Amino acid sequence: MSDTAEKPKDIMFAQALNMAMNKAMADDPKVILLGEDIADKEGGGVFKVTAGLSGTYGTDRVRSTPISEQAIVGAAVGAALVGYKPVAEIMLMNFITVAMDQIVNHAAKLRFMSGGQTSVPLTIRTTTGAGTGLGGQHSDMLEAWLAHVPGLKVVAASNPQDAYGLLYSSIMDDNPVIFIENTPGYFVKGPAPTADHTVPLGKASIPREGTDITLIGYGSSISRCHAAADKLAEDGISCEIVDLRTIAPFDEETVLKSVAKTKAAVVVHEAVKSFGAGAEISSRIHEELFSELRAPVGRVGSGYAPVPFSPTIEKAWMFSQDDIEREVHKILG
Repeated sequence: MSDTAEKPKDIMFAQALNMAMNKAMADDPKVILLGEDIADKEGGGVFKVTAGLSGTYGTDRVRSTPISEQAIVGAAVGAALVGYKPVAEIMLMNFITVAMDQIVNHAAKLRFMSGGQTSVPLTIRTTTGAGTGLGGQHSDMLEAWLAHVPGLKVVAASNPQDAYGLLYSSIMDDNPVIFIENTPGYFVKGPAPTADHTVPLGKASIPREGTDITLIGYGSSISRCHAAADKLAEDGISCEIVDLRTIAPFDEETVLKSVAKTKAAVVVHEAVKSFGAGAEISSRIHEELFSELRAPVGRVGSGYAPVPFSPTIEKAWMFSQDDIEREVHKILG
């Protein structure tokens, strides 16, 4: 880029999501939105992610619903079966548990149970994440539950450009997608995407190349991986970062290629470390690259407890940049 060329404008993560839904609705009249208080007269959603869309497309396509997650997902599944591309907003990820029957037994299985005669082009947007003092019933990362269900795709973006491209691709996909957003990250800024920017589902990115160790993460963990990599570089350690972007199916080819190069890896996620998505990724690396690794794959996650309400305890519970650095030093010696 020349000095005179205009640099991309920075936008917030939440703005990128709004822009992606706006483009999808403009491109396809079958795209509809459902969720609690998402229409403009109710405020455009609690986090204002859908602000302005009902004014543009009308309340037939941007529908505020009753406070019933079962009703939202059930209606969205039905709409998907008759040709619509619904985007259902579940305000907070913990509330997905109320609609697990519709998600697991219907959305995820209908294509399989119909022998491929039906598709369920449904996107469920939901937000979660520690760091805002919302307590244990509003902050859980439950991606491992959902990634365990055949038939579901699970996505988590780490920056505004990817959020735009991934959400658009999710809406246009013929399969049910759980699109996980990070509540504290809604106001994180990054370069704006171009209107035609898309990111394919199931394809990871490598935002930072390195030679000594691979840090693998997604969503909110990526910013901490970058911060840890900057600090570790001062110690002469070169970190490569793999941003999965799609958790299920995860881009095994990119992960294995990176780890085969560095011979060491740490998987990082905000969810509790025990029984998390990192265990599956670690297992696949060990199965394929066991003889090439200089040490076992490390894992970094949050404590095995409900998310605390107290900001001080919440901070202690949540994984940190320091945890990543300690794990890297333990592996590399």
